[in-house]
Amino acid sequence: MDVQITTQAIRNLSCDALIVAAARKGVGQEVLLAKTATTVDGLLGGLIHERCTDGEFKGNPGEILIIHPMERLAATRIIVVGLGDLQKIDSQTVRRASATAARHLQNTGAHQIVLAIDVHSDRLGAAQEIQAQLEGALLGLYTFRIYQQAENNSNGKGISHIKLLAEEANKVEFEQAIHKARILAGATNLARDLINEPPNVLTPSELANRASTMAKEVGLECEVWNKAKIAELSMGGLLGVSQGSAEPPQFIILRYHGAPDSGKGMALVGKGITFDTGGISIKPAEHMDAMKGDMGGAAAVIGAMQAIAKLQPPINVTALIPTCENMVSGTAYHPGDILRIMNGKTIEIVNTDAEGRLILADALSYAAREGLSPIIDVATLTGGIVIALGSTMVGLFCNDECLTSEIIAAGRLAGEKYWPMPLDDEYNEQIKSDIADIKQTGGRAASSVTAAKILEHFIGDAKWAHLDIAGTSYLDSKKPYQEKGGAGVGVRTLAELVLQLAHNP
Repeated sequence: MDVQITTQAIRNLSCDALIVAAARKGVGQEVLLAKTATTVDGLLGGLIHERCTDGEFKGNPGEILIIHPMERLAATRIIVVGLGDLQKIDSQTVRRASATAARHLQNTGAHQIVLAIDVHSDRLGAAQEIQAQLEGALLGLYTFRIYQQAENNSNGKGISHIKLLAEEANKVEFEQAIHKARILAGATNLARDLINEPPNVLTPSELANRASTMAKEVGLECEVWNKAKIAELSMGGLLGVSQGSAEPPQFIILRYHGAPDSGKGMALVGKGITFDTGGISIKPAEHMDAMKGDMGGAAAVIGAMQAIAKLQPPINVTALIPTCENMVSGTAYHPGDILRIMNGKTIEIVNTDAEGRLILADALSYAAREGLSPIIDVATLTGGIVIALGSTMVGLFCNDECLTSEIIAAGRLAGEKYWPMPLDDEYNEQIKSDIADIKQTGGRAASSVTAAKILEHFIGDAKWAHLDIAGTSYLDSKKPYQEKGGAGVGVRTLAELVLQLAHNP
């Protein structure tokens, strides 16, 4: 994708589409045109204002008005996109508006577009606005079509050039915003690709190969442990879950050294179940195909590490990704088994479909042994979090109030929402076992909380946060601003959090 800043006069901007914005304001919710939209309206003799007055366009979020300027401007068409209530506009509003407009134009013959969604609200600076516009467009234009034949894969109408309208005085700052937007969107789309790959392609070994390839491209250290090394380190959770599959487990380590003299740094841990049948406690057939996305946490961590390597913050970050399949076979682990995790604690198996916490327990134990802190784990862990928060919020479990606030703030910058969940000691009663140190599940009640309480047993003294992305990692249907499939949630939040911690340790 060719991306440039332009300071050209609006009348002379030659492109297939000029994208401007409008919001709603006041008690009567009158349509308020943004700065560039107002200028364009003047050049068009008040045509946009007339359409708004007639009620054809109301400025609702994602609403689109198409105007053909008939050579009064160099642009072939004008797209006015709605932002909703002016008082609620933030970076995510702009990101989604840009994505919606770009996706609409993708199949209309547009190749060159100009983004000019310049609302300059109290919540948003000009550079943030530029970043959000480009992120939105690059995220909105994402598709996964590599397994379709050429005639279905592309109709030759794809957008290939994006310009962002800016003022000359802010050009350097805007170039930096564009650089960051391209990195964050690219990393998110990498995670989406991984989630969307079919499970016969993205096996644990292939996930390790792709992580290794990415690491070489961006200058990260990469180490991949095979089954023998995993067994040597007594990672009983990863070994137990993987024993029913013909595919061997892998343990992926990525290291970024942004501040070599400042200590070991923090850890990002991602659940990497490349396909989950549920094991002997098998899942229903309906929707089981979506279980290729049970490595969404691993994808988020790999994507975040790519972004971190490119952004180069002064901090050390280690990514730990346990990956395997959870399959049904004569060698699969059973309900009733007891597994010993790397830190020596034992877990009584109740339901083989609660496998993610087992492989994470080993990874968290390793992070704690290495003295990494804070530890952030990301996982499509529980159906319970979907019941609690739906597909809007990520469940945030954390043992440190300051870290909780930092993650929420990072998510706000990234356009991702996190809701703090409890970790009260009373929930430990549900995971007590009569024959092991802890029980693998605490039952249906507060199931996402008891899953987090299990993970808490393996973090040592580290600051720790667990992000349950089960409700937000995968979209079941297309949105006006996003494809069906992997969402890549967590990538940009993790990157923003690392930048935040690097500059405010």
